[in-house]
Amino acid sequence: MTRCHVCFRHCELKEGALGFCGARTGSAEGVVCSNYGRISSIALDPIEKKPLRRFMPGSKILSVGSAGCNLRCPFCQNSEISWGDEARDILLSSDEITPERLSDLALKYKAMGNIGVAFTYNEPLTGYEFVRDTARLVKDKGMKNVLVTNGTAAVSVLEEISPYIDAMNIDLKCFDRDTYKSVLGGDLDMTMDFIKGASETSHVEITCLIVPGISDSPEKMRDMSRWIAGISSDIPLHISRFFPCFHMKDASPTPLDTIYALRDIARQDLRYVYTGNC
Repeated sequence: MTRCHVCFRHCELKEGALGFCGARTGSAEGVVCSNYGRISSIALDPIEKKPLRRFMPGSKILSVGSAGCNLRCPFCQNSEISWGDEARDILLSSDEITPERLSDLALKYKAMGNIGVAFTYNEPLTGYEFVRDTARLVKDKGMKNVLVTNGTAAVSVLEEISPYIDAMNIDLKCFDRDTYKSVLGGDLDMTMDFIKGASETSHVEITCLIVPGISDSPEKMRDMSRWIAGISSDIPLHISRFFPCFHMKDASPTPLDTIYALRDIARQDLRYVYTGNC
C-alpha cells in the first residue's frame, strides 16, 4: 500500500490500483503517473482561449490534454477526458508522446506564432511529472509554459513545477467551503493556498464559471473578489457563463443579467474583470 501526495485525498493505493483521479497508480516503487505522455487532445490555440487576457495577448500556444481529474463537477465541460469509462479508455488507447517530442513540436510551430506549451483540457496536475519534465525542456528552448488547472494540488507539487511555469489560469469554482466539498468533491482551502503560492512565481489569472445555484451568489462573489484583491488587485478574474452540459443538461443557462451584476461587484475590488461565453 502506498499513499499519493498530489491532492487532499491522499489516496492509499495497492499495487495496480488507480487513484480517485483515474490517473495515478500504485506500484511497488510508489505512486506512478499512469497518464504520463498520454495525449487525448492537441491544438494550436489563441492564448485568450485558456483564458489568459493579460499574458502575451494575440499569441498562440500549443495546447495539450491527457485524461484524469481529481474533482467531480456535475457541470464538467470536458467530462469525456476527465473521469469515467471514456477517460480510462484514453489511458489505454491514446497516443504516447515524450517530453522531448512535445517540446520539439512546440519549437516547430514557433513559425506559426506558437509561444510554447499549455497543459490544459483535463486536470494536468494529476500527471504533474509530465508537466514538469516537458516544461523544463520547453523552457530550455526559450519558450513559454502555461498551466490551466483547478488548483487542487499540494504546495509541494506547485514547488516542483513553478520554476518552469510562466502563466496559470486557475479555476476558483465558487467561494463556499461546503459547496466545494459536497457539490464539486474538492477542497477550497487547498485551492486558495495553491493560488496564493502560484501568484508568487507566475502570472496568474482566475476563472469562475457562474453556475446557477452553485456559484452565482452576489455575497460570495464579493467575498471572492476581496480575497483575490488581498493577494493583488491586478489579478484578472474571468466570470464565465454556464450552459447546460454533463449532469446538468436540464439546467438553464446563466442569465446574462447575473453575469453582468457579478462582474460589477468584482470590479469594486479588482482592476481586470472579464466576462466569457456571453
